[in-house]
Order: sequence, then C-alpha cells, then structure tokens
Amino acid sequence: MSETVATQRISRSRGDAAVLIAVVIGALTAIALGAFGKIHQPQFFSISVAGFSSGTAVKAWLATVAVVLALFQLVSAFAMYRLIPGGRAPAWMGAAHVWSGRLAVLASVPVAVHCLYALGFSETDSRVLFHSLFGCLFYGIFVTKMILLTRNGLRGWVIPIAGGLLFFVLVYVWLTSALWFFQTSGITL
Repeated sequence: MSETVATQRISRSRGDAAVLIAVVIGALTAIALGAFGKIHQPQFFSISVAGFSSGTAVKAWLATVAVVLALFQLVSAFAMYRLIPGGRAPAWMGAAHVWSGRLAVLASVPVAVHCLYALGFSETDSRVLFHSLFGCLFYGIFVTKMILLTRNGLRGWVIPIAGGLLFFVLVYVWLTSALWFFQTSGITL
C-alpha cells in the first residue's frame, strides 16, 4: 500500500469520526432545547416590536426573512457547486453565501427565544408538536453544520447534506408557523 493511500484512509477515518462527533453534539443540542422547552414554564408573553401588531407577527416576519435568506443560501450553494448552468459562480458569491447564512440565523434567534421562553415545547396538536420538534432539530443541525465547517478531511457530500437538511428543516418550521400565521391572521404587520 502506498503512503498516499494510507494517508488518505487515515484522513477519511478522522473525517468520519468528526462527522459522528458533530452529529452527536448536534443531537444533544436539539434534545437540550426540547428538554428546556418542555420543563420551562411558558411565560405566554413576548416583547412587542414597534410597528408590529403582536409578538407572533414579529416572529412570522423574522422567520420569513430567515427563509428568504435560506433560499439565497440554496441558490448560491448550487452556483458554487456548479449545479446551475452557466459556469463558475461570481467571486462575491462565497462571501454572500456566508453572510446570508449568518443573517438567516441571526433572524431566527429571536424567534427561537420567543418560542422556547414564551410558549415552550408543546404538543397541543400535530402542527404544534411537529413545529416544536423541527424547531429544536433546526438548531441541532445548525450546530452540527457549524462544527463540520471547521473540520478537514470530510467527504465531499457531508457539508451539502448538512446544508440541505438545515434548509429543509427551516422551511418546515416556517410552514408550520409563519405560513400558518399568515393564513389565519392575514399578511399583516
């Protein structure tokens, strides 16, 4: 066996171990958020932001901003991986991808804090139960992806899968909250 092949196998083993460790830490994060949401006594109030009719409206709009930024994340990732016809992505695309991700998470944090603090983890009906589960899962996957982004030696499909799962879960959380809010209350501030 050549030295290069042996080095590649060791690197791949370390990469696989890094994935496993990141997934375990992400799963523990999701479980901890769910446990906090379930154990914590909901306060049933939130801070209202000027110009919005309610804390729920603020949540719906911030979640919508996060989803729009996540859509840009998806398109920019496809461009960077050359999955969109037209050749190479523009030079600015990488930085825009990183910043749109940061802004998406930043928009989602007040939503998560409101959900966990004001409402807690709930299972009053299937929509609320799945929203609670997927909300916790979103941050578990986010932690997993952030850990993986700092590791070398990962298989080429690991980051795209983590990003795709993150996108899917965010959209599902949005569908079970913001879209539901807009359908029941109308598109209002």
